[in-house]
This record gives sequence, structure tokens and C-alpha cells, in this order.
Amino acid sequence: MKPAPPRANDVPDTAPAAFRIRDIRSDEELDACVEIQKDTWGRSFSDIVPPSMLQISAKMGGVVAGAFDERDRLMGLVYGITGLRGGSLAHWSHMLAVRPEARNRGVGRALKLYQKERLLTAGVNVMYWTFDPLVSRNAHLNLNRLGARVDEYVPDMYGQSDSELHRLGTDRFIVRWALDADPPSGAPASLDSKVPRLLPNPEPGDAAWPDADTVALGVPPDIEAVEAESFQAALAWRTYTRSALLHYLGRGHRVTGFAPGGDHGFYVLSTRPTSEEST
Repeated sequence: MKPAPPRANDVPDTAPAAFRIRDIRSDEELDACVEIQKDTWGRSFSDIVPPSMLQISAKMGGVVAGAFDERDRLMGLVYGITGLRGGSLAHWSHMLAVRPEARNRGVGRALKLYQKERLLTAGVNVMYWTFDPLVSRNAHLNLNRLGARVDEYVPDMYGQSDSELHRLGTDRFIVRWALDADPPSGAPASLDSKVPRLLPNPEPGDAAWPDADTVALGVPPDIEAVEAESFQAALAWRTYTRSALLHYLGRGHRVTGFAPGGDHGFYVLSTRPTSEEST
């Protein structure tokens, strides 16, 4: 596959300094997409999306795009497929990977915004993807910066995985992003001092779930750091948050926001509609 000339759907203005966001265009770039997957999820990860499927997805209305640095090296990848969900046209963003040296520089957000513009141009107004509820930085990006909303919680969505990143299991939020909605303010959720804050109890025994219309479920600011120090401590976070989410979502609560913080981030779980839902 020969490199293509520049296209009108390149949107360099959405990229942070020193990066350019564009479609993947050549065999060499497709090979680089495989390498960034292996570097992100592990060299032995068996669920790699091969170049053939990346090409097919792009030809059938999907998005395969990358963030390239000033030396034209692939530093980030976003990949998704377009199809029907609930009988309506929608896009499922399957993968977002950013190399460690390019993180915390707005690359992930720029890739998502590029994906959004590509889909709106094609007449697709809704995007879905998943993220791990324990990863605070992704919660802040997805819910506060992009304005996606949690649609569903699925324990162990992807089952057993051979990726080192999935040692804690594959519990996931499915989020829904209305691409034609007004941009969010980016402000995190505010927490009333009266709202019960839920954190793992270091003492053994069953968790006690407050009977409240609104609760705040805590997660660590950096689950990877917790896991690096103690796998058992990280696993305790997974067990606790899974139990809390199954309990409250099962009784009618919804995830209505995320409040990042120093010691903990907090998901707001409420039976009350948000201001957006009530207007």
C-alpha cells in the first residue's frame, strides 16, 4: 500500500504541539500500529488487531488514525469500527494507545477529537467505548473532558486476558458519547459534604452500603502505582468497587459524574438526574 497524499480530513489544529493527528496510510504505518499495541498491552498479548483487519475496518467506515511526532514516529493510535447498535448507526472505539513518553500531553484527547470529526463527517453521531473504572485519569478524560456518559457496567467484560495490564480482571464501563452534543465545560463533579464517601474498609467483614440517593465511590488516583506496590491491595480495590457498582447500579443509581482528587477520585452515583438529563 503506497502512502497517500495529504487529505482534507487531517486536522492538525486539534493536536498538541509537536504532534500531528492523521489517518494511517501505509504498510509501514500499519506495522507500527501492531508494535504500539504490543508495547502497550505486552509482547505476548494475543488479542492484537492485525494490519489486515485495520485496513478492512477503515474501508468499511471505521477509523484507524495515529498521532505522529516531528520525526513522523507513531506515538499514539486510535482504532474503532462502525456498525449498528440497537438498530442505529454507531461507532465502537476499540482501542486507544499512547506511548509513555507522549502521555499527559493531550495526545489521547486529540486522537478522540479527531475520531469525532471523522465520524461526524460520515454521518455518525454516537460513539461507544470501554474503560476500566479503576483508572482515574481515563475517568477524568472520558467523563469530564470529552463529556461521555456511562451507559453500562460489565464485570470481566473481556474475560481472561494474557496482557500484563489485565491482571486485575477486565471490569469495564461502557460509555456513550453523543458526538453532536455541545462540548462539556470540563469541570469535574462537585461533592456535597453530606454525600457518603465509599472507600475500602481495611478491617475484614462485609461492606455496609449506605441507603442514600447519592453516594461517592472512591478509586485510587493511580491504580498502576498501587498494583506495583501491592497486587493484593489493587485487587482489594477491584473487589470493593465491583461490589459497590453492582449494588448501587442494580438498585437504580447511575454514574452521574467523576470528581478527581489528590488521595482519591470519586464517581458520583445518584438516582437523581443530572442538569443535562433534566433539561
